Amino acid sequence: MNHIHLLISQGRTSGISELIGDVKRSSSLWIKTQGDFHNFYWQEGYGAFSIGQSQVNQVVEYIRNQKVHHGKSDFKVEFRDLLEKYQVKYDERYVWD
Repeated sequence: MNHIHLLISQGRTSGISELIGDVKRSSSLWIKTQGDFHNFYWQEGYGAFSIGQSQVNQVVEYIRNQKVHHGKSDFKVEFRDLLEKYQVKYDERYVWD
């Protein structure tokens, strides 16, 4: 596995970078206690997209079926598709570690 999808309801008191930092820190500490994962690391960056309440069920289904999606395309293709779908400008040099 080379990425995860999370659906998070976030309040206004913390920023996305703080939330992602907490997730990466906590999950790294946990996974390194689960066996031979001493070389586990998160990439520096992340992608975050906001959605409306009316889209929650659709995103939940997407996450639930992500193995199916990933059988059709890899992470880089999927992420580029999302960036293009939502018209996010990006530079390939800064997207991948």
